[in-house]
Amino acid sequence: QVQLVESGGGLVQAGGSLRLACAASGRTFSQYVMGWFRQAPGMEREFVAAISKIGGVVYYADSVKGRFTISRDNAKNTLYLQMNVLKPDDTAVYYCAAASYSGSYYYTHKSSYDYWGQGTQVTVSS
Repeated sequence: QVQLVESGGGLVQAGGSLRLACAASGRTFSQYVMGWFRQAPGMEREFVAAISKIGGVVYYADSVKGRFTISRDNAKNTLYLQMNVLKPDDTAVYYCAAASYSGSYYYTHKSSYDYWGQGTQVTVSS
């Protein structure tokens, strides 16, 4: 199994940027499809972005496309989410997740992911 720890959250003004990181330990990081999800108070956890095992394929939710960039460094066992032009609607707890199933390059549904981090809070003020 793999353990995931997110970092990089915080308070930022609208239009600003943050970079989230997710450090993985345990099994070989490159064996997992990775994703970012977020959950706002009273809302369902929603998909943000996903990346294939080697990093060659990425996929984004429409709400973040063009503003967020997912990437990974398999040598450092770390997943990243660069968030630019942040909006108040981006306020949420952000989670990284790992999927061990190898049926696809990426997954957008939370049920496809086996392991989750504890989350990091992102707050965007208007």
